[in-house]
Amino acid sequence: MAALAEDKLVTPIDVLGGIGWLTWNEFDRWRQGRLDYLEQAISTKPTKVAEAFQLLEIWARNQGLTPIEGTYVSRTRDRRPLRFTASQNPVRERAYRTHWVSSDLTEKQRERVTKRASKPPELVVVSPIKDWKCSRCAGTGDFLIMEDGAPLCLQCAEMDHLIFLPSGDATLSRRAKAASGLSALVVRFSRTRRRYERQGVLAEKEALALAEAERLADDERRPRRRT
Repeated sequence: MAALAEDKLVTPIDVLGGIGWLTWNEFDRWRQGRLDYLEQAISTKPTKVAEAFQLLEIWARNQGLTPIEGTYVSRTRDRRPLRFTASQNPVRERAYRTHWVSSDLTEKQRERVTKRASKPPELVVVSPIKDWKCSRCAGTGDFLIMEDGAPLCLQCAEMDHLIFLPSGDATLSRRAKAASGLSALVVRFSRTRRRYERQGVLAEKEALALAEAERLADDERRPRRRT
């Protein structure tokens, strides 16, 4: 499978997307906490999904793949655990979370793949192109974050202490995000390209200062290395 070749693991979500039973937009709505459970977005019966997962397990074991249990949390501030089924049946929930990892990996590589697969999704903040109002305080601002399908201003979202760092310096942005206890990707909708495009990141002030200091230290070290 393409997912196995590229990511070194296969997930039930990959299978549902490949069959066409689950679209990326619906999956993203679920990650945003806008659906009570994932099966609301799957365009077939749970019995067929169960059959597909059984076939996936047979294929995976024949390939010598190793099962691990992934973690799915929402792309919201509370990072709440996400549900796959209406009944929350433990067996069915576990089937959705089971990832199948390539047997060609070393132990360290397997740990990295597992960590990457279970990494919480990045928070996304929107730079709006239209007038808008916060669903909680009726205020507005330069940025909003969607919460359960409704816009929140950063103050109501308790994110107004974050500082905007525009795109342009990938290393600085990466370091600021790594050092920040809370961060978010900032996107803006492009009418010409009909898609959301990256504008920068929001990070804590102290993290930005640390990232700047590390960059200055790198700039000072480069001439000495050349010498």
